[in-house]
Amino acid sequence: MKILMIGDVVGSNGSSFLRKKLSALKKENGIDFVIANGENSADGNGITLSSANFLFDSGVDIITTGNHAFRRKEIYSLFDEDKNLIRPANFPEGAAPGNGFCIIDTLKTKILIINLLGTIFMESLPCPFKTIDNILEKYGESAIVIVDFHAETTSEKRAMGFYLDGRVSAVLGTHTHVATADECILPKGTGYVTDVGMTGPINSVLGVKPEIIIKKLTTKMPVRFDFASGDCKMDCILLEVDEKTKKAIAIERLKVNN
Repeated sequence: MKILMIGDVVGSNGSSFLRKKLSALKKENGIDFVIANGENSADGNGITLSSANFLFDSGVDIITTGNHAFRRKEIYSLFDEDKNLIRPANFPEGAAPGNGFCIIDTLKTKILIINLLGTIFMESLPCPFKTIDNILEKYGESAIVIVDFHAETTSEKRAMGFYLDGRVSAVLGTHTHVATADECILPKGTGYVTDVGMTGPINSVLGVKPEIIIKKLTTKMPVRFDFASGDCKMDCILLEVDEKTKKAIAIERLKVNN
């Protein structure tokens, strides 16, 4: 099975670029299943009903999120209603709408997608390592398991990769919006990358207009984060998983430009 993971989609420009490129990319590579991190897909940050539905209508099967999942209150109802939109699983039990994982039955096999949030330089949430242990114990048997680990530091992400090596099909990092060049299959068969990257404006600082970030860093004053415009890119990971063993057999980093 070929699974595509798309890096953090930024604003309407990133969302529109995804729609423009995804269909042809799926056909060209024989992709069976698409996951995208959509927590920044709304202009002005966060995810809204319209930006989520736009991604689903564009061919995304599962939307994962992260630390901006609940920035827009209007999305809370969709987290409860649509199992294909998931939030980090290690929010305190009963405190957040929706679910931190979902199971998709493709008739050929089951796919378990799990979303986790890191805790180093992030929110002080329950331990992601213990959280995923509990999920895998209940639901991980006989399924392809894909983990979107939305975390700040490379060390926490790589530690999670080795912690889950041989227990899941892939650990794919998100959040930093910068694609890393360490895609690999770990020793026990788990596909891994520290960060998938970003879908959005190329000439930007993590999707935001550079002059805004420069002003913030040089003046230390609050600023409004307006997303940049212009040419876009879509950073992705193309993962191939053996449906019998549930192990990764190939992993490739893709960058789609205009």
